[in-house]
Amino acid sequence: MTKMRIVSVQLPQNIINGIDELVRRGSYPNRSEVIRSALREFLRRELPRDTTGVPDYLIK
Repeated sequence: MTKMRIVSVQLPQNIINGIDELVRRGSYPNRSEVIRSALREFLRRELPRDTTGVPDYLIK
C-alpha cells in the first residue's frame, strides 16, 4: 500500500459542501477520496506521460 502523507489545504465552503454531498450520496467513502480522485484526474490532464505509460503519481 502507498504511504499516505497529510497535506492541509483551505477550501471555500461551497467546495466543501459539494465534496460532502458526493460522500452523502455514497459516490465516495470520504472527503479524502473525493480529493484524491479529483487530483488524479487533474494530473492526467495537466502533466505529460512518460515513455513507460502511466506515471507513478497516477497509480492508486
